[in-house]
Amino acid sequence: MKRITIAIDGYSSTGKSTVAKQLADYLDYVYVDSGAMYRAITLFALQKGFISESHFNKIALINSLEDISIEFRNDDTISVVEMYLNDKNVEREIRTFQVSEYVSQVAALSEVRKKLVTIQHQMGKNKAIVMDGRDIGTVVFPEAELKIFMSAKPEERASRRYKELIEKGDDITYEEIYKNVQERDLMDTTRKDSPLIKAEDAIEIDNSELNLEDQFHIILQLAKDRIVGRV
Repeated sequence: MKRITIAIDGYSSTGKSTVAKQLADYLDYVYVDSGAMYRAITLFALQKGFISESHFNKIALINSLEDISIEFRNDDTISVVEMYLNDKNVEREIRTFQVSEYVSQVAALSEVRKKLVTIQHQMGKNKAIVMDGRDIGTVVFPEAELKIFMSAKPEERASRRYKELIEKGDDITYEEIYKNVQERDLMDTTRKDSPLIKAEDAIEIDNSELNLEDQFHIILQLAKDRIVGRV
């Protein structure tokens, strides 16, 4: 059976990771959450005091990139892939609202993007991969056989993220989440290096009114079409 590359891009909190994991599991493909990679570097910057509400020492972070090791490791006991930063499992830490507040600033650095895109290219050299992020179909895998661009109303995305964080026990308000969604959208779409844009040949899916099951089956059919060469 033909092996393809599936690139899923889109705005924050549109469920990219959820559907990408579902696709990878169904197709027995490798799944890569590129956003987790940027979150890991953001966590590193926070831990080192390079970034805060009042400052961002970009030079210090850039000079420390060689000291950062990130990798995905399988946890066979619960059948998930988790992020490790310098040999430490940071899967929970990178999903916090604090990391969300700063990840777009870190991701805007060309040096950070260069480091991670190099790693991502290596991960996808054999195809049979589903990767989600902001620039997968435009920069990382511009030749991907299937490109999806996911969107949803900002209010709906903020609501989803709010529920997710509340369930994890975070002390946060909807207003803070909504503001963060708007700020991240602005930074992601206006940064100079690899801004979030829809690839010309990407299929846009607005999932504001879709449930997870319907969304999965829509995208799965698109993947099946590409695999057998119907499109």
